[in-house]
Amino acid sequence: MRIQVLLFAHFKEKAGTSKLMVELPAGATVSTLKQILGEQIQAIEPLLITSVVSVNREFAFDEDILPEGAEVGIFPPVSGGGKFPTVLRITQDVLNLNELVKEVTLPTTGAVAVFTGVVRGITSRSDPHETIRLEYEAYAPMAEGKMAQVADEIRERWPAVEGIAIVQRIGLLDPGTPTVLIACSAAHRDTGCFEAARYGIDRLKEIVPVWKKEIGPDGEAWVEGHYHPEKGD
Repeated sequence: MRIQVLLFAHFKEKAGTSKLMVELPAGATVSTLKQILGEQIQAIEPLLITSVVSVNREFAFDEDILPEGAEVGIFPPVSGGGKFPTVLRITQDVLNLNELVKEVTLPTTGAVAVFTGVVRGITSRSDPHETIRLEYEAYAPMAEGKMAQVADEIRERWPAVEGIAIVQRIGLLDPGTPTVLIACSAAHRDTGCFEAARYGIDRLKEIVPVWKKEIGPDGEAWVEGHYHPEKGD
């Protein structure tokens, strides 16, 4: 059978391509695919040990059997709805805080908690260094699907939250540039909107397939996270 494999971040760079077709025997598993890819593209073989895999835009695991014609994503660990507005977006456009707040504000809204991540030019803790620029990349169709999952999780934990926005900017971004906006609105500030916005950014960093490459005076490197998805993520 034939499947399509999409490569992201350093997998794409090491392989020299972002997409390839792979022939597999019927009943092949994710583990089989990784073994074959490692043999065919030796440059990515060491990376496959810690890779995250998706099949048809859902996380997959070594024992999972691949269906005919599957779309398989290979990438590093990643650093709702109803009557209420839910804004989920991967974009290359400049992030507009005022427009975002407007999108999640209803006549009943009395509070909007917003988290904004920006490109940090100087890192002083853990591994002190200078960043000239960040390059963000996303597996956009899957990322927006996982953003919807995060929004659903927020609504389950904080039922008083009204509007939710999760917007990630991709591309080359300079220090001081907003990269991500999480906004949660509610009728009152003490009904969970602060906690929901914090949960939103933390969960995005775990399961939404977005990566960044740090570009500095001494070179560039993709930044990997440490969280590996589990069944149900």
